[in-house]
Amino acid sequence: MAKPQRRNTLKRSAGQVGYGLPTVLAVALHLGILVISVIKWPSSEPEAPNNAIVQATLISTETRTDQAQQAAEARTRAAERQAQEEAERQAQEEAERQAREAAEQQAAEEAERQAAEQQAQQEAEQQAREEAAEQAQAEAERRAAEAEAAAQRKAEEEAEREAARQQAEQERQAEAERRRQEEAARQQEAERQAREAAEQQAREEAERKAQEEAERQAREAAEQKAREEAEQQAREEAERKALEEAERQAREAAEQKAREEAERQARQEAERKAQEEAERQAREAAEQKAREEAERQLQRIIEGDSSAVSNAEQGNEAANGFIQLVRRAVEQAWVIPPNVGDGTTAEVQVRLGPSGEVFAATVTRSSGNAAFDNSAIQAVESAAPFTELRDLPSGVQRDYRQFNLRFTPGDIR
Repeated sequence: MAKPQRRNTLKRSAGQVGYGLPTVLAVALHLGILVISVIKWPSSEPEAPNNAIVQATLISTETRTDQAQQAAEARTRAAERQAQEEAERQAQEEAERQAREAAEQQAAEEAERQAAEQQAQQEAEQQAREEAAEQAQAEAERRAAEAEAAAQRKAEEEAEREAARQQAEQERQAEAERRRQEEAARQQEAERQAREAAEQQAREEAERKAQEEAERQAREAAEQKAREEAEQQAREEAERKALEEAERQAREAAEQKAREEAERQARQEAERKAQEEAERQAREAAEQKAREEAERQLQRIIEGDSSAVSNAEQGNEAANGFIQLVRRAVEQAWVIPPNVGDGTTAEVQVRLGPSGEVFAATVTRSSGNAAFDNSAIQAVESAAPFTELRDLPSGVQRDYRQFNLRFTPGDIR
């Protein structure tokens, strides 16, 4: 009962410390075993010198049945001893394994519990030393008992060794047969694996060739499709270029026609403008001539004697000449707005200052078109001042410092 308790103590100690405690325990255990193997313990009962001879005589007189029974008992004892040693070995390995696992687990937590483990390690080492001493003492006692019993079992062990040798021989032969069978099985397995590997390689080779063939066919199909698409694109490109060329030619023909039409219209426009310019120049020349004639008439009236000026008919003639000059000047300055009907009419009242400057130009009757009304006022303001007013006699000037002008497209009255 002492051994399990010590093992549990070792487990608890191993769960609390690091690698130091297992190392100390292992060293102490080996030292104890070495000491016990060196020390010769005194036997409690000295053997008689003739016991071996008596035992040998007794063994030699035994029957074959007794020998077989002893051999069986020896095998049983050997098996029990082997089982006991195996159990002890497994228990020791289990303790060492648990110590290793505990040490590995503790190593992971070493950094966090370092301060606490230092104290625990010192206590565990002290306990391990005490337990190692106890274990060494127990081991020494156990070996003393085993040495005492060894003398008694010596003869039995001889028979057991013979039986064990025979059993070992049988087991060796059985092991040899088992190994031969295993070798044959391994050979068959190797052959089977080689055969399967060859079959697998053949399948893979066939699959690879099939895949390469499929890829080749797919590549050829893709190349064929690419060629067809290239030919289709070439045809479409040719058709597109032909269509573009036709469109370009049609566009150039249309542009040529448009240029010719534009040139024709430009020529017509130039001819129209030239004709309008000629008509304008002719009209201005006629207006200039009429204005000069009116000025000559007015000058003749002004240069005449006072009796002639007092004549009502000559006064009216001078006033009409002045109004004619004003009308011609306003016509030259008038810019008629577009889209004005021929029947559009507006009347503007004009008030002049003594020197002929415009004091006011007011629409007395609107045409209904604001642009037309404004153009009439702007024409009066642009034509002013009417300095010819100062050349009239003072009596006539007062009468013609205010007058009305009627604006109609193509004429001013």
